[in-house]
This record gives sequence, structure tokens and C-alpha cells, in this order.
Amino acid sequence: MEPQLNLIKNPMLNLHEKKWLVIYTRPRWEKKVDKLLKQRGIESYCPLREVVNQWADRKKEVSLPLFNSYIFVNVDLYDQADVLYTLGVMGYVYYMGKPAVVRNSIIEEIKINLANYKDLEIVNLQGVAVGDTVKIKNGALTNQLGKVIQIQGKNVLMVFDTINCALVTRVALQNLTIQDLNNNHEN
Repeated sequence: MEPQLNLIKNPMLNLHEKKWLVIYTRPRWEKKVDKLLKQRGIESYCPLREVVNQWADRKKEVSLPLFNSYIFVNVDLYDQADVLYTLGVMGYVYYMGKPAVVRNSIIEEIKINLANYKDLEIVNLQGVAVGDTVKIKNGALTNQLGKVIQIQGKNVLMVFDTINCALVTRVALQNLTIQDLNNNHEN
């Protein structure tokens, strides 16, 4: 038998291995940063969804980023620094002290889902949980306090018991603020 050689992986071989990383951009700069990176020869991906905006005089279909202030870049170690010098880039998203790596399969799943499901949207629950006391910021029942009894997508089912009966309504998450009744301030 021949003695087996312990092969030590050369860290220099991985310098040119490309990985999908997540970068944080200035607010509402996702599409601009994507374009600037591509002009510099850096592969980037800003997932977009089509939304119909209604104004008083017209409707218009617009492309909005699926992830606010985040885009993906496929870079090696050399290109990582170049990305940071792009106007609008705030930095990398880190996980356990290193730039967060996204598997190729996840990027492909995002692309497939966006192609197949036009109404795809990311919903941030903003820490709202069943049992929380919340205050309605605007719309019907403005400034009313209620308790969250169910979360349904981007709507919250609430109950108001201040009028000695239960009034239940659905409220969009963006119209709520969580109330800390112990310290008497809003989150």
C-alpha cells in the first residue's frame, strides 16, 4: 500500500470562487445599485415584483424590490472590496462574523417564484405577536387600542373591548404600533 498524503487545502485556490452575498443599500437605492454594479462588471441580482400603484388621476404598474434595501451579488474575494466602493452600498450583511452567503439554489428559487407568482411579497411582522396590545396609527379607529387575536398574512385581526363589547376588525400591519402598557410608550 502506498502511504496516503495528507492534502492540505490551499486557501489561495478559493480566492476566485464566486459566492452569492447579501449587501445592504441606502433606502430606495436597490435598483440604482444593481445597475451601477452591472456597469462595473459585477454580477448582481435585485429581485423585483410588479405592483399597480393607484393615484388620484391614474394607475401605473411599477417594479419594486422584493427585499427593501437588500440585493445579492455573486463575487469572489477580489470583487468583494469593489462592491463596497459602489455608490449606494452601505455594506455586507454579516452572519456569525462573516458576510452572509446565500446558496445558488435559493437565488434560483427566488427567480422561479417571482416568475410564477406575480403577487409575491415579503411581509415583516415587526415583532407583532398574538396577545400584543397595539394602537392604530391611521384609518378607521385611529388611536384606538386593541389586542391582537390573530395574524393573517399582512393583516392583523384585533379585538377592542373598551366599549363593553367585542368589536373585531382587520388592520394592516403598517397601520399599527405596539404599545408597552407598563412603561406607557410606543415601540
